[in-house]
Amino acid sequence: MAPESDKTVRHWSGEPVTLALSHYDRHAPLVEGAVTIPGIPLKVMVVGQSESGPYGSHRHARMLNNEEFDIAEVSLSSYLMAKDQGAPFTAIPIFPRRLFSMSQMWVRKDSGISTPTDLPGKRVGLSTFQTTLSVLAKADLERSYKVPWRDIVWVTAREETRAFAPHSSVKLERLAAGESLLDAITAGTIDSVMIPHPSRAFLQNSQLVRLLKDPVAEESRYFREFGYFPIMHTIVFRNEVLQRSPGLAQAAFEAFQQSWRIANERWDDPNWSFLAWGRQAVEKQRKVLGEDIWPNGLEKNLTNLTWFIQQSYDQGLIGKPFPPSELFHPSVLEV
Repeated sequence: MAPESDKTVRHWSGEPVTLALSHYDRHAPLVEGAVTIPGIPLKVMVVGQSESGPYGSHRHARMLNNEEFDIAEVSLSSYLMAKDQGAPFTAIPIFPRRLFSMSQMWVRKDSGISTPTDLPGKRVGLSTFQTTLSVLAKADLERSYKVPWRDIVWVTAREETRAFAPHSSVKLERLAAGESLLDAITAGTIDSVMIPHPSRAFLQNSQLVRLLKDPVAEESRYFREFGYFPIMHTIVFRNEVLQRSPGLAQAAFEAFQQSWRIANERWDDPNWSFLAWGRQAVEKQRKVLGEDIWPNGLEKNLTNLTWFIQQSYDQGLIGKPFPPSELFHPSVLEV
């Protein structure tokens, strides 16, 4: 099923356009080929980030450092850094991954940490300092709980996707080679972990609990106060691809929108997922958070993007704040 477009996509000759992304429900119609881009031979590749897919892992670095794909789902934070550093990429305002930070904060049961205000002076593990969830969690600690994130020692598990020089006021360390965040928190060498995608072993470890006793209530309050479900990822193109086919940005935007509409309709089936009460869960979420907590397009995400760009600057990841419109192709600024 091809999305309608009032922009002509220049016919693509040569090798297929590669699109690297995670296999979420909203991407399934693209992965299946139910949604295509007219005139563009598209090779959809399921590439993981922390976990491996059929085409491997480390998608963000493979795109933003090696330009390995034509189009890719990447970290909003690392894309901001790449853009600030003059790298040849341009995004469209599609945001396929979103997370609240509160559900992603973990401690040991015996840590003595029962509230975010216990964290100053403690050692907190992150995937990387620049991971979008890391930036969000640090900023949320300060905004929602008045916990200065600079008073915490941050311990990262992996090499940063984009290089940067941390502010001198930042307490930043790296795990020992071969050590995982799970190893470190269970051994007590770190006190908390804040990560976007805990491993199965992490989730099944009986020593670990979420820091907040009712993160869903906290996140519902957050949504009511700030008005958005925080963006984690966006869709980025190599500039060369858009130069070859300028209409591709809008056509791809419409393809993602069509994929999401199909995915959303599939949840009408009460047995679409493994969840016994999946349909009721959808209905409850809509009652609490509204009908559209996954908006695409620049206008509906300006508040989220403007605030996040400022946090990236405050955390020393970009050299200056800039308008969100500079992140996206001109053809999709008003869609």
